[in-house]
Amino acid sequence: MPDSPAFDYVSRALSDRTSLEAIEARGTVRIALKLAGLTAATVTPEQMAVVLERVVPGELEKRGISGANALCDQMKSGVVSLGRGDLARQSPESVFQRLGGGR
Repeated sequence: MPDSPAFDYVSRALSDRTSLEAIEARGTVRIALKLAGLTAATVTPEQMAVVLERVVPGELEKRGISGANALCDQMKSGVVSLGRGDLARQSPESVFQRLGGGR
């Protein structure tokens, strides 16, 4: 199962904006998600925003990344806008399928 767009966005943003390599950034985000009881494949933009607020700053500080809170705030606004775009692209059929439990 592929990783969610929210996971990919945050992982890419971390590797672009910090000294973490791509694999380190992805691992850091996976650890934060695990601590929150979530997975990279299914995390939604809304869930990722909460993880960025509550879990990721501590994980970044453990790795010596300064300004973790400000960085997470920036990524949070980006991931939230990603979620708004997902809603706009959903077909009526997919919405009804999800509501009916056929996801």
